[in-house]
Amino acid sequence: MDKINFHTHSTFCDGKNTPEEMILSAIEKGFSVLGISGHSMFPFAEDWHIAPNNFQNYISEISRLKEKYSDKIKIFCGFEADYFPCVTCPDKAAYSDLKPDYLIGSVHYVTKNGKHYSVDHKTEFVKQGIDNLYNGDGKQAVIDYFEAQKEMLTKGSFDILGHPDLIRKRNNELKFFDITESWYKDLLKDFARAVAKAGVIAEINTGGKARGNTEDFYPSDFLLELFYNAGIPVCINTDAHTIDLLDFGYEEAVQLAKKTGYKELIYPCIGSVKI
Repeated sequence: MDKINFHTHSTFCDGKNTPEEMILSAIEKGFSVLGISGHSMFPFAEDWHIAPNNFQNYISEISRLKEKYSDKIKIFCGFEADYFPCVTCPDKAAYSDLKPDYLIGSVHYVTKNGKHYSVDHKTEFVKQGIDNLYNGDGKQAVIDYFEAQKEMLTKGSFDILGHPDLIRKRNNELKFFDITESWYKDLLKDFARAVAKAGVIAEINTGGKARGNTEDFYPSDFLLELFYNAGIPVCINTDAHTIDLLDFGYEEAVQLAKKTGYKELIYPCIGSVKI
């Protein structure tokens, strides 16, 4: 089976390796396709996004590398585009001038009453966000996170839904909600219906486990089963920020997809890949 990865980061955002280093590692690890997906809040940026004055340099460099390594690997240029209400949205029309090959739509920020926090920030900052915005009400924080994703699915236009339950990232440490409770399972069922309606690809993202934040992948096994039952296509991505994690958990994720019932993976620009 071809190894394909559409969710990777480089030194253009918060990655630790250059795009060329990522590509050379992908070739060495046996990938046939690699997508570089720099963090983006186009036309804005936080310090871990591609800087506004660097977008064209990013596009130009990935284009150069596409050509340079075209006989060894297929390279695609994309963005992991943030949804931030009233500021930026992963929408193909908004990114049309940059002509990316694909967009990953992700929610990292949750806003409430004019304030915001990042759900995958350092543990202490996530705790501060939940305390300050929700008076410690973890359940409402989780509800608002999934509401933000549903808004993104409605308002945006993108190819891949990034790390669908990222809100779990700091839950092992903070324990601000219980994933076994009925309200949470009902929330995921409603979310799966929204994903199916939007017609996007959901990724199986190995990044949480790779960095020791979760014991499993995004989405959880329960949410992945909901995706399968709702007819939602999936792909496998590692969300790698370094070359050493470029293929972390890849084969394990393939086996999980097969166990769930999937017989193929779907990727933008590529189409279906049998598993």
